[in-house]
This record gives sequence, C-alpha cells and structure tokens, in this order.
Amino acid sequence: MREQERCGWWNGRMRGVVTRARRVVVKVGSSSLTTATGGLDPERLAGLVGALCSVDGERRREVVLVSSGAIAAGLAPLGLTRRPRDLATQQAAASVGQGRLMHAYTEEFGRHGRTVGQVLLTVDDVTRRAHYRNAHRTLRKLLDMQAVPIINENDTVATEEIRFGDNDRLAALVAALVQADLLVLLSDVDALYTGHPSAPGSRKVDEVTDFAQLAEVSVGGVGSGLGTGGMVTKVEAARIATDAGIPVVLTAAPLAAAALSGEAVGTLFHAAGVRATARLHWLAHATTARGRLHLDAGAVTAVVDRRASLLPAGITRVDGAFTAGDPVDLVDVTGHPVARGLVNYDALELPGLLGRSTGELAATLGPAYEREVIHRDDLVLL
Repeated sequence: MREQERCGWWNGRMRGVVTRARRVVVKVGSSSLTTATGGLDPERLAGLVGALCSVDGERRREVVLVSSGAIAAGLAPLGLTRRPRDLATQQAAASVGQGRLMHAYTEEFGRHGRTVGQVLLTVDDVTRRAHYRNAHRTLRKLLDMQAVPIINENDTVATEEIRFGDNDRLAALVAALVQADLLVLLSDVDALYTGHPSAPGSRKVDEVTDFAQLAEVSVGGVGSGLGTGGMVTKVEAARIATDAGIPVVLTAAPLAAAALSGEAVGTLFHAAGVRATARLHWLAHATTARGRLHLDAGAVTAVVDRRASLLPAGITRVDGAFTAGDPVDLVDVTGHPVARGLVNYDALELPGLLGRSTGELAATLGPAYEREVIHRDDLVLL
C-alpha cells in the first residue's frame, strides 16, 4: 500500500473508532499537569480541559477524567523537591495536593459551563460487592446529571494492600466499570514506539491488534520522574481495557483534542475481547488475593469446566489470613491458580468445613452453613 493510501486508510480507521464513542474515559498523568518542580501548571490544565470540553459536538459525549497529580501538586506547598518514597509522606502530600487539584479543575471546567464531581477510590471500594455498587451508582448518577466525574486513587488513606499502584491501571478498570466506548491514555510521549522515542531506529507503532506483536517492543524506562507510571503501565492498562472490549488510544497530552476528534495521532489498541461483567473484570485485574484455597481435581473441573460454585467438599487446604468478602485464589493440585473469587467464610472458619457436604454442615452446624464457599457469580477464571 502506498504511503498516501495508507495514511488515508489509517486516518479513517482511527476516526471511526473515536467518533463512534459516546462515553469516553480520559486519563492524564502527573507530568502532563505539573511543572518540573511539582506545582500545577495552569496552562497545561487549561489546555486539557479545553480539549475535553470541545469534543462534545452536537451530541454531548459523556466524559470521565482519571487524573493523577494530587501528590505532585502537594510537593511545593510542603517544601518537598521530589516525590517522596515513603507512604506516609505520599499520603500527606496527597491530602494537600488533592484539594488544590480539584479547585483548579472546578474553576477551569466552570469556564466552559461544566460541573465536576470528585470520586476517590481504593481497590477495596470496588471489589467488595456493596462498595462496588456504590461506586457504579455514583458515577452513573454524575453522568446522568451531565457532570464530569474526576477520579483519582485515594492516596490519602490507601495502604500498600489496597492500592491500584498507578492511575493507568485505575483508568482501564474505570473504563470497564462505566462500560466506556473508548479509553484515552494521555502521556508525555506521543505514541508507543518500538524503543525509546529518541533511540536511533525506533519506530512509532500506529496500531496494535494483537499484543503478541509487542514481543520485540521495548517500553522500559520511558516516563517522567513525577508520576508512578511509564510506558509499561500504559501498555498493561491497554491490555486490561481491550480485554474488556474497549479500544484504547495512547498519545501525548498536548494532542488530546486531536485524539478526541479522531485524528490519526498516537497508537490505537483495538478491542480484543467481549464486554465482560464489569465487577468480575475488576476482580480479575484490580485485586490482590488475600489467601489461597487448594482444590482437588474434581473441584477444579467443576469450577473451570462447569463454571460451578465452590463447595467445602472440594477444598483440601487453606492458606492465608482473610475474612469473608476478601478475594482469594483457587489453585489446582499443582498449586497453579485457576480462578479468583470472593470468599464467604473467614480463614479461621474454613478448616473445620473442608471435605464436608453443605447438607452435612447444615445438619450439624445450622442452616447458615448450607452455602457455597464462593458463589459462581463471584468467581472469575484466570
């Protein structure tokens, strides 16, 4: 295909994916919003908000913004010159910076007649059933009322055990949560390249239809020092989103308006999967197992092949310290994880139930024990 024909074909392909999207999740990193010393850059933030507000067109798009920047915005006011390494100081910086970040967004979106709503999340908020429903309901109501949800990880209270780790991953999971039509990852690099963008011979990757084609792409070390994400986290976020049936555009923050209008900028990751149940998608990608349940061969067959609930009779051993409602891994006889689920019992309760039928347990311990260890609706295969 000649270069001119290829460019026209590629432009149409990108435009079609983007312009069909009615609900868009946009993620922006710290380096795209702040100065080199860590303070918020008003011009960069205004440029981003202007791009988000200019793409509505005749049919108003629903936009969800996942924004980093709270910790970075809190550095200068606290007299810090670089991102702290310890969790307590990160939390202190976030508590100072989050207010400044939201104030800036409120003012800037207000200039365009838009209202914003702050939503702070931890992993725990969206893996437990009741918390998940609350998060989904809040975001849905904000969108119904034509507000722009601005989401960040709740760095002020998040511990190592309940952290997403980076907002690229959070954005991919939010896209699945709200059943977005498109995820746009804004970075300080204009696209995915086969190597470092400045390296000789490095080439831009226009589109990704299969992640196997990235086997020889080197993405390590690309990114700024103000955020936690680099190109590695963005590629992993694209994998999570496309696995949920959501296409992804990766480009630089200054190209946000061009990307959202369908111009052929950045890298397009095509949707690879079918839309999964959002909560199970969260369970697979957002959680860390708090324990392990060892299954016999029959239980593995029932869970994996028949998609049945897990009963006490099929469990041979319990590892870990977890409580009812926590995510745990189900492992086969070789110790290989085959599924993850939300357990209905505490770790201390389970050993006395193993190998026994639910009918037997109900007869000896009462009707409260005639239930699954993990219901099939709370199970996802790995």
